[in-house]
Amino acid sequence: MAHGRDTTVVLALVLLCGVLHGELAESMEYTVGDGRGWTFGSGSWSNGKRFLAGDMLVFKYAPGAHNVVVVDATGHNSCSAPGGAVRYSSGNDNVTLTRGTSFFICGIPGHCAAGMKMAVTAA
Repeated sequence: MAHGRDTTVVLALVLLCGVLHGELAESMEYTVGDGRGWTFGSGSWSNGKRFLAGDMLVFKYAPGAHNVVVVDATGHNSCSAPGGAVRYSSGNDNVTLTRGTSFFICGIPGHCAAGMKMAVTAA
């Protein structure tokens, strides 16, 4: 009879670990800039945060005032977007992170140069 109880305990522990792992592995949603949204000064917003592949960034801003352009490291550093770069302009844009570093700039002239750019690294 003790063998049956041991099996039940092991099964319960396995299920508990699966549930906990599922909760820990669930992707998170982050609003860039928190309450301020994607605006001037939000470039350092990601500092100190830990992101995982699958997490979603939500860029909130007034349409027409800003936009979000996905660039590479060169585009981030030079504030330029190559032809064919992914551009968002809805004011409520969702971007799912992939493993590695993702780079974003505002493509409105002068905004990136004024610091409206961000690099986010996801594990």
